[in-house]
Amino acid sequence: MQHDKILILDFGSQVTQLIARRVREAHVYCEIHPNDVSDAFIREFKPKGIILSGSHASTYEEHDLRAPQAVWDSGVPVLGICYGMFTMTVQLGGEVEASTHREFGYAEVRAHGHTRLLDGIEDHRTPEGHGMLKVWMSHGDKVTALPPGFKLMASTPSCPIAGMADEARGYYAVQFHPEVTHTVQGRALLERFVLQICGCGADWVMRDHVEKAVQRIREQVGSEEVILGLSGGVDSSVAAALIHRAIGDQLTCVFVDHGLLRLDEGKAVMEMFAGRLHAKVVHVDASAQFLGQLAGISDPEAKRKIIGREFVEVFQAEAAKLKDAGGAASSGGAKWLAQGTIYPDVIESGGAKTKKATTIKSHHNVGGLPETLGLKLLEPLRDLFKDEVRELGVELGLPHDMVYRHPFPGPGLGVRILGEVKREFADLLRRADAIFIEELRATIDPASGKSWYELTSQAFAVFLPVKSVGVMGDGRTYDYVVALRAVQTSDFMTADWAELPFGLLKKVSSRIINEVRGINRVTYDVSSKPPATIEWE
Repeated sequence: MQHDKILILDFGSQVTQLIARRVREAHVYCEIHPNDVSDAFIREFKPKGIILSGSHASTYEEHDLRAPQAVWDSGVPVLGICYGMFTMTVQLGGEVEASTHREFGYAEVRAHGHTRLLDGIEDHRTPEGHGMLKVWMSHGDKVTALPPGFKLMASTPSCPIAGMADEARGYYAVQFHPEVTHTVQGRALLERFVLQICGCGADWVMRDHVEKAVQRIREQVGSEEVILGLSGGVDSSVAAALIHRAIGDQLTCVFVDHGLLRLDEGKAVMEMFAGRLHAKVVHVDASAQFLGQLAGISDPEAKRKIIGREFVEVFQAEAAKLKDAGGAASSGGAKWLAQGTIYPDVIESGGAKTKKATTIKSHHNVGGLPETLGLKLLEPLRDLFKDEVRELGVELGLPHDMVYRHPFPGPGLGVRILGEVKREFADLLRRADAIFIEELRATIDPASGKSWYELTSQAFAVFLPVKSVGVMGDGRTYDYVVALRAVQTSDFMTADWAELPFGLLKKVSSRIINEVRGINRVTYDVSSKPPATIEWE
């Protein structure tokens, strides 16, 4: 790709992805790679700038957690964040020690020296005229001696060296985390670094990416056939729309309905892809198979594994039919398997040769199918973050409501029904959830002019396998309970429960109890993440 590029070296931080998201939001292309990539890799990557991430480790404990020498020989600006500042310090001749006063959370940092990175960036000024930044700290070590050539750039009362710079070489480092939303001016700081100090062009734009991606798919696939597992989620839907634009009827989508989808979701998927986009879609109703295998199973992890396993089996059976289409002597049949793998999947499946960099979990969207099916793999979204996938979907003409709807777990309602999954429970939950979402969309917040669906990041109903006594009319009821969950978050790593208007909650509760026979009590979940998770299972 002919874009200016930023290289982010990951030392094991849980928020390294946020650095990349902030850089991409500035319309600058970047990639995350383990900290122990080779010098040759860095030279071939040809970055316009390099960012060193944070880490759980200490520089005096993990001597193999160092930046490659090519970072310092590349002649491009370098920004160290938290641990990135520590490794910059020790590698360039300074000193780092354990701090007697650890900082985790909110802090106010004083800027010093009017460096190019922080010049004019501040949240407020003290009566003495010092520029102050509201930031997020997370460290137990501190720099005790600056490397030769560096000057002080920022400090706090408990961290005398909270930022440093060698502007002659374009080296900058901060103790705080500009990538998290808690650092108010973090985005401005990162944009200053990549756009002005590194001189990157803001040329990473989805509108331009569409045609490049289409051309790349055509070159990869040629005249061969492609199959794709279409879940109805954002990633697989955008992948399907992009591939269909590139190769048309050479793509066949397999949509597996496991009986745990949202209300009318199967119908909506078929109308969109078969009806509007005129794509070839094989619709498989496997609800009886899935629900049969889930009978008697209450453990959340067991349910997830069963749903994943059954999806693989159903998809394999359908894919084998398509792969073998045309007969053994024919050149017909599918040669490619397409997946909606996105960049966070790629990052989280990675890891350094030293095993010190982050390996969060392994991803394979359809459970290792390329090996078992003998198909070549096509992943046209693997360079994109979720926000970019949504932008791409809009550029491809998918409906805004489909592209920007709230996340939905792969196992579907299977992990929103606590305990055993039954068809009866799924039907009740589907209808309750649909009412909740409908009212969120219909209720406008007067202050922002947006619907409460737009103002929440994720909202859904949860079926509780307990019954409670109620009164309807003159009779006693003994029916099930649902809990409503709505959260607000920028990154899904932390989340606050949404303070929905009481009038909205009252209407949703009334409608569910009156319209969904079998439910007589509605509760609202007021737990934040942490300590709770967003999903209940």
